[in-house]
Amino acid sequence: MKLSCIIPLFNCLAHTQACLRSLVESLPRGLAHEIILVDDGSTDGTRDWLGRDCRHHRVILNDTNLGYAGANNRGAAVATGDLIVLLNNDLIFSPGWLEPMLNVYRRLPQPGLIGNVQRNAASGLIDHTGIFFDHKGKPAHDTGLPLHTAIYPGHRPVPAVTGACALLSNALWRQLGGFDEGYRNGGEDVDLCLRARAAGRSNAVALRSTVLHHVSASPGRRRHDEENSRRLTLRWQKEIAALAAPAWCQHHLETTAAHPRSLALLAYWLGWRPEPPALVRQGVEQALTDEITRWKKMFG
Repeated sequence: MKLSCIIPLFNCLAHTQACLRSLVESLPRGLAHEIILVDDGSTDGTRDWLGRDCRHHRVILNDTNLGYAGANNRGAAVATGDLIVLLNNDLIFSPGWLEPMLNVYRRLPQPGLIGNVQRNAASGLIDHTGIFFDHKGKPAHDTGLPLHTAIYPGHRPVPAVTGACALLSNALWRQLGGFDEGYRNGGEDVDLCLRARAAGRSNAVALRSTVLHHVSASPGRRRHDEENSRRLTLRWQKEIAALAAPAWCQHHLETTAAHPRSLALLAYWLGWRPEPPALVRQGVEQALTDEITRWKKMFG
């Protein structure tokens, strides 16, 4: 088995140097691998450093800035590994981060994208243990760990994981067609995970794998959030409505006074009832409709 690590770069040279150093030092000995560095038009000395100190890695220099999706797609196009690991250049790795992800990948019958636990490099607080859809149908980072993690290490199924650190097979990447370059530095990873789910795959977080992340260090990271959210919602509205139902139900129970249907809502939220009550379905659909209406006014 061979691993292809793909790291898109855009400025932030100090983060990149620390990331690459810790990655090389943390990979298991004897693991066949390649590291693919895709520079997306850096202007801070990154290209000089790549030419001087990274000749033993695969280096791709984009003539123009392609964005996160385009840079990753270009790196994956030359990947020769059986597995691909998508990595941000602002991560810090410690020995033992990769093996739990590989174990979860091998354990799942139909693995999709495998993520891990990410802690904020500045504070040490948990930033990511998977992506869920909130009561408005927005993808959001889950920042909690299951209570059983310490006594039953393993994984948790999730709708999506962040592309900052995600593992999947090269074959699945090619089957899905890689990232949709219609997104601009946001939403590409969630879209890819939803396509994996639609193909019958299971996305999961490896709970015993942890990395540190300088969260949103890339310049302009949030500039296109509204456009990206709109594209994701319009493409996956039905699926998002189903995935957001538990969060909408919880939010409703926490913010609305009790009424005759609250027992049905509580049963659904606790998992005793598999299908959401009509009130939940209608509430989620209305939340998504409100967002779509807002985007129409915003973008025309």
